[in-house]
Amino acid sequence: MLLAEHGYRFEVVAPYGVEEIAPPDLSPGDTVLANARAKARAVVRPDAAVLGVDTEVFFEGRVLGKPRDMDDAFAMLSRLNGRSHEVYSGCWLIRDGTERGFVEITRVHFHQRTDSELRAYLARIHPLDKAGAYAAQNDNGEMIARFEGSFTSVIGLPMEALARELAYVK
Repeated sequence: MLLAEHGYRFEVVAPYGVEEIAPPDLSPGDTVLANARAKARAVVRPDAAVLGVDTEVFFEGRVLGKPRDMDDAFAMLSRLNGRSHEVYSGCWLIRDGTERGFVEITRVHFHQRTDSELRAYLARIHPLDKAGAYAAQNDNGEMIARFEGSFTSVIGLPMEALARELAYVK
């Protein structure tokens, strides 16, 4: 969605066989960068730039990842409720043998919501494929009170930084 909105021509290729990692000994930045690199390297094309991306929510010293089920999604959102956390987006670019990576960090502040409001939000956004169990692109101020950094990074792809980095792999 973000690439199309910014006028990029692209093809989505799933990096089959790549499992995202979140080892406790890696920093959040190193984790998203390692995942983005693995995804990009799994689909290298000799005639095109390849972009691998990974986005994770970091809260109270750990990466939250994607919820296992709706109960886990509710538990994640309950922990984030009314508090602040960081979103780390790692990007890895490959073109003609040149590889570059970068990490964007955005601080996100949530509103305080009731349990019933959290459950209604989760039912609306279908959180099982979303890091931290929320969807910034569909939020409209429902959960996110404010943010410091790149909003597109919270959605999953830091477009401002990506535009700068693409200049190095053309």
